[in-house]
Amino acid sequence: MDGVQLIFTYKAILAITEKMLKAAQENNWEELITLERECKLLTQTLVSNPKQTQLSYEMQKKKIDIIHRILEKDAQIRAVTEPWMTHLQNLLINANQKRKLDRLYKSD
Repeated sequence: MDGVQLIFTYKAILAITEKMLKAAQENNWEELITLERECKLLTQTLVSNPKQTQLSYEMQKKKIDIIHRILEKDAQIRAVTEPWMTHLQNLLINANQKRKLDRLYKSD
C-alpha cells in the first residue's frame, strides 16, 4: 500500500466514523452495526499491510490529523452508546433476575 492509498483508507475510516456518529445519535443501531463492520474491514486492511509505508512530512501530518479526528468521533460515539449499553445491560439483568424468581416461586 503506497502513501496515497494509506491516506485514502484513513479518510474512508473517518467518513465511516462520521456516519457511525450520526447513526448513534439517531439511535439507528442496525446502521451503526453495519458501519462498524465496514470500519473493521478497512482497519484490518491497514493492519494487514505488511510493509511500513514511508510518508512525506506533509502526508504524515495529514495521517496524524485524520487519526485524531477518527479518535474524536469515536469518543463521541462512545458518549452516545455507553449510557444506552448500560441501560440495556440493566434491563437484561433485571429480566434474568425476574426469571430466576419466577422459577424459584413457581408452584407446580
